[in-house]
Amino acid sequence: MNKTWNNKAWFLVLPAFIVVAFSAIIPLMTVVNYSVQDTFGNNEFFWAGTEWFKEILDSDRFWSSLGRNLMFSFIILVIEIPLGIFIALNMPRRGIGVPICLVTMAMPLLVPWNVVGTIWQLLCRSDIGLLGYALARIGIQFSYASDPLHAWITVVAMDVWHWTSLVVLLSYAGLVSIPDAYYQAARIDGASRLSVFRYIQLPKMKRVLLIAFLLRFMDSFMIYTEPFVATGGGPGTSTTFLSIDLVKMAIGQFDLGPAAAMSLIYFLIILLLSWIFYTVMTSSDAET
Repeated sequence: MNKTWNNKAWFLVLPAFIVVAFSAIIPLMTVVNYSVQDTFGNNEFFWAGTEWFKEILDSDRFWSSLGRNLMFSFIILVIEIPLGIFIALNMPRRGIGVPICLVTMAMPLLVPWNVVGTIWQLLCRSDIGLLGYALARIGIQFSYASDPLHAWITVVAMDVWHWTSLVVLLSYAGLVSIPDAYYQAARIDGASRLSVFRYIQLPKMKRVLLIAFLLRFMDSFMIYTEPFVATGGGPGTSTTFLSIDLVKMAIGQFDLGPAAAMSLIYFLIILLLSWIFYTVMTSSDAET
């Protein structure tokens, strides 16, 4: 039977699409313009071609920032995905505990990014922070401002506290969508809890876990506000990720050409990773 598709509904979203596209294209074209030109002020520009791109790709500064970004994303995924699944598995499925747990899990997601950085900056201070003071009392001198390892611990703990809830909520949604018939069959067969998780729960959560993996990787790879507020990218450059380095180059040093070239390279990396994850997700859907 042939279906007749009515595409007139697209006209309802067309104005919003035009506004969003217009507001995105103009800044992008401005960045492209700056990336191939040089300026000495007075609104005078000189053609530079691919000079800035070569300079960025040949600099150790760019590759170091990229390496820190990838390492941070890897650590975040290794911690947050298993932790989120574990918490979701132990949340109640019915009763008054369900709304309480869901609201509690959603609370960190409601805190603005700059406030999260401020909270953890104050929390870890040894003079006025609860965590820093408690560690100092037991003989641990914790200083995210002078020790790179402590700065990394602070940034990772801050992101885990802020975003693990997203993995929890997605995993929980996948778990509650599993029919009870699967669990009844598992009880009849005498399956252990590990077997139920491996053969029933994990396969049924595959799609939501892929979404969680995609969202958390992309968000952690583009992270800026939280570490900038908490550590400022320091001590030194230990927590200077690509986004922070880009802002320092564009605003702090006012090197508009190299900053524009770096932003385009950054954009292409994100676009490539998004395409890879989209391909993985669509191929997974095709298999099922």
